[in-house]
Amino acid sequence: MNQTKKTTPTLKNKKAYFEYQIETTFEAGIALQGTEVKSLRAGHASFTDSFAYIHHGEIWLKELYIKEFDQGSYNNHDSRRQRKLLLTKDEIKKIDTALKQKGYTLIPLKIYFKRGLAKVLLGLAKGKKQYDKRASIAEKDAKRDMDRRMKQVNL
Repeated sequence: MNQTKKTTPTLKNKKAYFEYQIETTFEAGIALQGTEVKSLRAGHASFTDSFAYIHHGEIWLKELYIKEFDQGSYNNHDSRRQRKLLLTKDEIKKIDTALKQKGYTLIPLKIYFKRGLAKVLLGLAKGKKQYDKRASIAEKDAKRDMDRRMKQVNL
């Protein structure tokens, strides 16, 4: 019996690590509709311009694009609707106090499935300045160059 384990994709917000300095992360559940879950399992989502905010003591995720499910009928979801995030009261209080400080924002870093439930990793972040972005590009280029040279030496 050859059983293959079905893996669900982890969707990562790569641009967030370039644009922001991540200080703290929080794992939150997402309140989704059935067709949204099927689309996420297929890997059809985009983080472009998405962010989280607090409204009446609840955290909401805005501008997260989840493509409409292909086989969905009239029950299909709105692709850019606001989605409620599920966190404990203590976590919401910590996030709220941090967001009241100047320069902090709450952004989704990745979406994954844990024990069958959709989770989002939120990052409490500060925006990087232009010179910080240039420094991270230079660091990445230097690492890539060093890896290339090491490969040539090993050949």
